[in-house]
Formats: sequence, structure tokens, C-alpha cells
Amino acid sequence: MNYLDFYQPLLTEMAADARFAQWAERLPADITDGLSETRFGDLPQWRNSYLKLPDVTASLQEFKDRVQLDADIPERTRNQIEQTLRELIPWRKGPYELFGFHLNTEWRSDWKWDRVAPHLADLTGRNILDVGCGNGYHCWRMYGAGARRVIGIDPSPRFVMQFYSLKHFIGNAPVDVLPIGIEQLPEKLGCFDTTFSMGVLYHRRSPMDHLRELRETLRAGGQLVLETLVIEGKLGEVLVPEGRYAKMNNVWFLPSPDTLLSWLKKCGFQNPRMVEMNTTSLEEQRTTDWMLYHSLNEFLDPDDKTKTAEGHPAPIRATFIAEAPG
Repeated sequence: MNYLDFYQPLLTEMAADARFAQWAERLPADITDGLSETRFGDLPQWRNSYLKLPDVTASLQEFKDRVQLDADIPERTRNQIEQTLRELIPWRKGPYELFGFHLNTEWRSDWKWDRVAPHLADLTGRNILDVGCGNGYHCWRMYGAGARRVIGIDPSPRFVMQFYSLKHFIGNAPVDVLPIGIEQLPEKLGCFDTTFSMGVLYHRRSPMDHLRELRETLRAGGQLVLETLVIEGKLGEVLVPEGRYAKMNNVWFLPSPDTLLSWLKKCGFQNPRMVEMNTTSLEEQRTTDWMLYHSLNEFLDPDDKTKTAEGHPAPIRATFIAEAPG
């Protein structure tokens, strides 16, 4: 199996588009490195799971209000699909309704989409980049909202294989997930009408650099959608955990909303605004039979759910929207 086969329609499309042609030249090498079975020892197992999927194309494909696939197939085929997808556990973003069974992910990512979607520019006909997209759940919702082309990027090969295991049943939709991080994008790409960065900023050692990288992905006037952890506080206040935050060891900066708005202005974005903020609930992030490991409940203080296990404020997430300079 050649992993580049996943990407041939995308690479052909990009090579024919002057805006993407230079990126298309370097992408095969980045894809090959990002899906290297030498680098990622579990990848052959996930590849073998993918290869076991039955040759089925979903006759029902719903992406607007949910992600749902179905077809008139025998029960044994449904069971085969479910058992094969379980070999790719943990599933973190979703949920998915697939051939009569519910793939119950750790996150109710549909709730996040329902909060964010009313504030977006019309996605019809837009080229969209989703940074840190995981298994691509929100990419499918963007496609369902009318996007012309959606490219997700995530350096986790497990998530990439989860995405293509689902796309296997969909066909040649203009939605793909690349096994790369944002630092591997060409500088000043300037190709996308909308760029999403949801759940990424607090994992970056330099938030200013991340905001600059996001701005450079956008065309003039393109829209940024940024969702991240924040703290309650005034302008200039930022939490920089000395150790872990909610048992995560890669959390660097949690700004107050006003602080993040000032960062967006400093990085050249126009009209930055916060459009929603909410406290993450135990119903939105939890352990399920498709994600068997510890989740939010274990990340919080057992005696005070308003605090993390380390004593920091419990997770609050907010979404910000801004435009690239015109």
C-alpha cells in the first residue's frame, strides 16, 4: 500500500492551481515522511486495519447536520466495519453515525461546531484549512456547510488513518487530512479563504508565532477562526503553568480573552472579536467505549470540579474570529 494513493486527487488538483502548485511539489516528500512506518511503529497495524475494510460506498452521506454514513449492507458487513474501526481506538473527535452503529468519541465535537457555526462567514465555495484537525470531524462539517475544498493538517498518523478509514466509504470528496504540522506549510502561502485553529494555540510554545503562521495561510481579507483555552482575567493576564495543566504536559499559554484579542491585533489581524466562551463540561469530554482512557473527569480535582487536578482553573474555551489584512 502506497500512502500517496490517498492524496493523488488532491495533488493533481493542487498542481493545476497556480496558488497551490509550489506547495504540491513538496507535499509528496512531506506525506511520505509523515506516514513513515520506520518513524511510527504502530502505523503498519493501522494500515492493516484499513486494508480490512469492506469495499462499500455509503449511499447515504450526511455532513450538514451530523456526520452520518449508511448503506443497505448485510449485518455481518456492518459488524466487520465496526470491529475494524475499533482497532483504531482511541477516537477523540466526533461523534459519527456509521452504518447503523454510533461511534461515540471522547469529545462531543458537534457541540463545539454548533457553538461556532453561527458566527462564521458563509463557507460556500471557500477553500478551508483546518489546523490540528485530529481525525477530521470538523473538516466534514465544513464540507457539509458548502466548502469547495477542505484541507486538514495533523501530524498524528493514527488520526490520519482514522480519517481515511471513513473516507474509504465516501469516495472522492474534496476533503483531505495531511500528516503534517503548520510549521511545514510554505511561508506566506496566502491561499485559504478561512483557516481554523481549534484546540491548538495552548500547545504552542510561541503563541505569537502561531498567530503569524495562521495569518500567512490566509488570502487578503480571509477569516481566522481560533478556538482555545482561556482564563478569566484582565488585559495582560496569562496563565503559564509551571508543570502540567489538566494532566497535560504540553500546555504553555492560557491568556485572558482581552489578552488574546490584543495578541491578534499585534499580529496584524483586523476586527478581532470573541464570539463565544464556555466551561467544558463532563458531558462534552468524557471516556467512552471508543476512547477507553482517562478524560476530563480524571483531569479535574475530585473534590472541586472548578479546578484542575493541579489546582488551576478548570478548562474554559473561547472562540475568536478575525480577518487577515485586506
